[in-house]
Amino acid sequence: MRPADPVPRSPLLPPVAATLATAATFLVLDLVWLGVVARDLYREALGSLLRPEAFLPAAALFYAFYVAVTVGWAVLGAGSPGAAARRGAGLGLVAYATYDLTNWAVIRDWPAWIVPVDVAWGVCLTAVAALAGKLAQRGVEGARR
Repeated sequence: MRPADPVPRSPLLPPVAATLATAATFLVLDLVWLGVVARDLYREALGSLLRPEAFLPAAALFYAFYVAVTVGWAVLGAGSPGAAARRGAGLGLVAYATYDLTNWAVIRDWPAWIVPVDVAWGVCLTAVAALAGKLAQRGVEGARR
């Protein structure tokens, strides 16, 4: 017979840990990409289309929505860390390709060369964020056993 846990744990702990890890990973990596690594790339590609500063309400809504979908589809919906990364990559492909291809189709002078760069970033970013979320979920679940 297994001894009872001295501290009862909430069944919400694994999904909360998954969400926090996914969000933190996504936010840190995306800010490093957009603010440091590829800042000049986007400035060169999009020039006058870019705002001087990001519109924070829209950015916050995007991150909240995208993290929620990533956690629901790619993290909690996966049985293993590898599956979470693959599901995240698929979600990143669909989401970022939708954004970039739509912009290329309807915005005059949208640079075609930015499409594969941005889509590749979305695939990698979402895969890594989903993997981090799944590992956090697993870590919390393992600590409960």
